[in-house]
Formats: sequence, C-alpha cells, structure tokens
Amino acid sequence: MKKISIVIVISSIVVISLTALGFYLHQEDKAVDAIKTGSSRISKQIDQRKPISFLLLGVDTGADGSVDRGLSDSMMVVTLNPAQEATVVYSIPRDSLAEMADDHGGNIQKINAAYEIGKAKMAKKTVSQFLGRPIDYSVTVDMGALKELVDFVGGITIDTVIDVNLNGQVIPQGHHHLNGDQALAYSRMRYQDPRGDYGRQLRQQEVLKQVAQKIQKPKYLMNIGDLMTKLGQKISTDFTADQVKQLIRNYHQSSGEIVSSQLLGKTAWLNGSAYQIISTEDLQAASNRLRENLALPEQTLTNTETRLNDMNPAFFDDESPTTYFNVRGYNVTRYTNNTD
Repeated sequence: MKKISIVIVISSIVVISLTALGFYLHQEDKAVDAIKTGSSRISKQIDQRKPISFLLLGVDTGADGSVDRGLSDSMMVVTLNPAQEATVVYSIPRDSLAEMADDHGGNIQKINAAYEIGKAKMAKKTVSQFLGRPIDYSVTVDMGALKELVDFVGGITIDTVIDVNLNGQVIPQGHHHLNGDQALAYSRMRYQDPRGDYGRQLRQQEVLKQVAQKIQKPKYLMNIGDLMTKLGQKISTDFTADQVKQLIRNYHQSSGEIVSSQLLGKTAWLNGSAYQIISTEDLQAASNRLRENLALPEQTLTNTETRLNDMNPAFFDDESPTTYFNVRGYNVTRYTNNTD
C-alpha cells in the first residue's frame, strides 16, 4: 500500500468540519504522503459528489505497546451526504453477535473478531451484512493515534460522572483537562463503567468531538501537515490519494449536520463470554437511517441476526431471564446484571 494523507481520516474520525480544512488546501500535498492507502482507481461516486459510506475501525494494536494485529476496539459506520449537508455516524458494540462474512458461512462470533480474522476487508463485509447496506470504504486507526490528536490540540476538557483508572492514569469524577495519555485511558476504559462498552462509546465520541472543535482553529490547521506525518503509520485506508483530494474538495458540506447514534443490545452469555444481541427493530432503524443518508430506499433487513431474533421472540422480554437458542447449536443465556 502507498502512503498518503490523513486529512480526510481526521475529518472522518472526529467528524471534523471539512469546510475549515478547505481554506488550507495549500498544505494538501504535504499531507498526502502521510498514511497508508489502497491503490484502486478514482471512484465515480466521489468524483460526482454522491453519498458515500465507510467503516471506521479503532484498533487496539499498539495503543498499549502490543505489536500483533489485535481486535477492533471500536467500530463506527460513517455516511457522508454533501447534497443534504449531513453526516450520520453509528457506533456498533464490539461484542455484538454477528456472522463473519467469510466463504464458509455459519461462523458466528463477536463482531470485532472480523478484523482479527480478515483485517479491514472482512470487517467491512461483516458490518455491511450486519446492517444490510453497502459500505464503500474503510479507515483503520491505531488507538494510539488518539493520544497524538489530543496533545496536538493542547488537550481537552471533560466532565466525567465516573472514576477512570486505566494503565496508570487516574481520573476521578469531576471536571478535568486531559492530556493525550489521559484521554486515551478515558476513551478506552470499559469494565469500570456501569454502561460497559456503551459508556465507552459515548466517551470516545465526546473526546473526538472536542478534538474536532479545537482542530478547526487556524493555529492548529496551519500545522496540520506535521500532525499528518506523526500519525501516518497509525492510519490505513482503502481510499486512494486522489480520492482523498476529491473528498476534501467535494464533501466539506457534509459537516452541516452531524448525527451520532449507537446501537444498543441485550447482554447474553455463550460459553462464558458476554455477547450483545441487537434487536431486529434497532438493526432495521439503523439500516434505514444510514440508507436514507446515502439516498437509498429502505430495505427490509434479512440476515443471520434477524433470523436468530425471529427464533427467539421472548429474549427481549424484560419480565424474566430468557435463553437465546439456535446459535450453531449453542444456547445463549441472557445476562440480567447490568454491570457487565
């Protein structure tokens, strides 16, 4: 893979206003050598300013000094619609029960395993199948890049309602200004949060939005080329260099309205591991909203997840514990303690 810009990556990760970046296109060529990208031809989709979608993967490899491929620590589907001046972002629970989009079928695991099995290509196919809509591109970001982003903008200010203690970083409840190391811990802690992965998703969105707001200031944009160089090895994508340039020019209007949502599920246990089961209703609502922003008609979602949900109508009943059946011959028992 060649190396190119992270301008669109940062824009997408933190849902930055590309309008502001447009004033600094003279730095584009410097930024275009920064990250690893694919080598496919320029898409007519991007050239014609049509709505596009991509999967954003936050990968835990490297954030704690590890060097293996790792699981996808966070997953977000992003859709950009310049005509409607709208961006829609959906966070997907990393522990969602999902069928891996491989050639064999029937391989049901936590959805974040798709990246470990087949890197971004399989993750993109699996999420596309999960939500019943095409995903055009992918962007993979080492979570360690978040530290660089936060330090670049001089830190962020947060109000936390829980105590955070991870990797030697201690952030008690209250109002705090965080540096990069602290923000990374704040974004990654999961088990101490009563909301589990959902709480972490909200904290990640909080950090990224703050970075987005600050990075638009001229004093940061004027030096963004240096940031691109630092983050280059932490980012990979199948956008090409030419596509990145087209995105900067043609998609800045997409930041007019930014809608962030998250899928919520019920916890169940399979062989000692906790899974999130997403209801068909919530999967369909997410699919409809994403398709709408891509100017696609609604389509009834039919996949492994919806078929399993149909077999287990009592699972989402709050009256009593239930069992989720027919997952490759296993019974998945619902977990009723909300502190997972």
